[in-house]
Amino acid sequence: MRAIAVSAFCAEPCLVEVPKPDPDAGDVRVKIEYAALNPLDWQTADGALDGAAPHAFPLIVGVDFAGRVDMIGSGDNRFRVGDAVFGRVTAPPVGRCGSYAEYVSVPQDSPIALVPRDLPLQIAAALPSAGTAAAQILGGTAVRSGRSLLIIGAAGGVGTFLTQLAAARGIGVVAAVRGDEEKRMRAFGAAAAVDTTVGPGELAAAVRDVYPNGVDALVDLVSTDPDAFAAHAALVRDGGVAVTTRSVAGPPGVARVDFRLAPAAELLESLAAGAARGELAVPVDAELPLEKAPQALAQNRTGGARGKTVFVI
Repeated sequence: MRAIAVSAFCAEPCLVEVPKPDPDAGDVRVKIEYAALNPLDWQTADGALDGAAPHAFPLIVGVDFAGRVDMIGSGDNRFRVGDAVFGRVTAPPVGRCGSYAEYVSVPQDSPIALVPRDLPLQIAAALPSAGTAAAQILGGTAVRSGRSLLIIGAAGGVGTFLTQLAAARGIGVVAAVRGDEEKRMRAFGAAAAVDTTVGPGELAAAVRDVYPNGVDALVDLVSTDPDAFAAHAALVRDGGVAVTTRSVAGPPGVARVDFRLAPAAELLESLAAGAARGELAVPVDAELPLEKAPQALAQNRTGGARGKTVFVI
């Protein structure tokens, strides 16, 4: 089967031919129709999980997918051949099965769920990592209705989901983005949007203008520099919380949360149901053939993503 893989950490991703996976007992093999790009894809290919989990090479890139069940392993199974499903690859070793491929085989008890009848597979593929992260981050901040939330990197996949979920709870969202995204972010429910490329003091001034005592919570999706994270955390009120998804050390005086994704099938079902009802917009910014994945990964490294990129398998 065709797949996008790397031969070693930091090697260039390329299109390769690899054997089609055979489902083990209790597994579900899915013929993938769409895969979604996440920054974790190229980070993993560069060795971000080296030492934390076993790896297999060639390492097939990608975790998010949507498609139809092609075969099931022996034993009882909650899925049937032909089911439309979506999910996230989590079973070790990393890279043995990846979503940038024509087929994937995953355990039935992994983060995988049925796609609602009214939800296109393309949209379902964009949900697992970014949607789950947004929902779990919001739950971890414990920010209630009437409170405020500053999101750094709000225009990307996680940020757009987080903006919508927070706004639906009555939380005032300040979306920090790169470029003129105010109209787009307001459509997702943000109370305000700030272009961080205008000047170093623009974000602080905008936040203080709306929330003089600081925001109740910060979610920083992009900063890898402790000084940058500290500057953003300085905009949080006393007693507030600052969340980092990049494991950045935080300044004293602010409750810091180091976010770790914990995907679950039940949460996928909830997100998909919301998307099917039109309550959660899934911003697919680009749809590309699998062959374009290496270029898309390279572009994603530069940052500034808007919404989600999905690959047609």
